[in-house]
Amino acid sequence: MSIQTIETPQELSENISALIAIEPKFAAVYEQVGLPDLRHNAGGFEQLMRAMVGQQLSVAAAASIWKRLVEAKLTTPHDIREATDDTLKAQGLSKQKTRYIRSLVDHNIDFAALENMPNEDAIKTLTAVTGIGRWTAEMYLLFSLKRADILAVDDLAIKVAAMALLGLAERPTPKQLNNLTHHWSPYRSAASLLLWSYYGLLRNKTAVPL
Repeated sequence: MSIQTIETPQELSENISALIAIEPKFAAVYEQVGLPDLRHNAGGFEQLMRAMVGQQLSVAAAASIWKRLVEAKLTTPHDIREATDDTLKAQGLSKQKTRYIRSLVDHNIDFAALENMPNEDAIKTLTAVTGIGRWTAEMYLLFSLKRADILAVDDLAIKVAAMALLGLAERPTPKQLNNLTHHWSPYRSAASLLLWSYYGLLRNKTAVPL
């Protein structure tokens, strides 16, 4: 089975054109927001650990704790195994976050193998870790594995922007949104990126109503 990815801005542009052919309402969004940034990252243990550290924290608080962990050399599986809970707590990690990160270490994910796994298999592997939900796993697939067909239906911004795009009376549930957008496949990552950008415009009240 071929794994579809988006590696370059040119490929994203091609995916957006194909998406607009399926869902013409995206044409007006694309005209307003332009080509979104792919926001790719290198992935791996450190990327997931950083995502877990930042859950339910402000950007500033997450950055502060991460900086302390980096300075204390506590960002690799080996270093986490060697550290006591008190050492991790001293860097700002709560008891819950420490449990999550130790679960990530214990699962010993083969990150290279994730590259060739179908989306749902990769998500299943990631969500087996305590503290990694489907949203975090989908963010990893979208931004680290560069997958082309990921729509984060649990994401608040995606739901709000989709409500505006589709002219819905109320914010859709994840199940409703999945059903409403199933036909956008296999270009749902392009849809996610456009909807996040559109949400930014809606928040600033500069978007033109569709």
